[in-house]
Amino acid sequence: MSEAQSDMSEKPLPAIRITYCTQCQWLLRAGWMAQELLSTFGTDLGEVTLVPGTGGIFTISCNDQLIWERKRDGGFPDAAKLKQLVRDIIDPERDLGHADRKTHKKTDPA
Repeated sequence: MSEAQSDMSEKPLPAIRITYCTQCQWLLRAGWMAQELLSTFGTDLGEVTLVPGTGGIFTISCNDQLIWERKRDGGFPDAAKLKQLVRDIIDPERDLGHADRKTHKKTDPA
């Protein structure tokens, strides 16, 4: 086991939980969001769990901390917003590249 792996094994990796409404047919949306998070954070996440629910529920939590609730937050987060919310909990210093850029007004002079 490498030193990096042993360091990581000491602290449990973050757990994401996406609870979605089966009555509203939000499984595909929940699955897409899980895929976006796994594509961005990869092995920095311990798990991403999809939890079926009812009654219009759509919530996302990270390490049991609620980071998005459809009714409270007014709909669904876009991929960039969701990645920022997760990043802010698991690794606030992490650069998300284009997902962090607020505007595209500046151009690269190079």
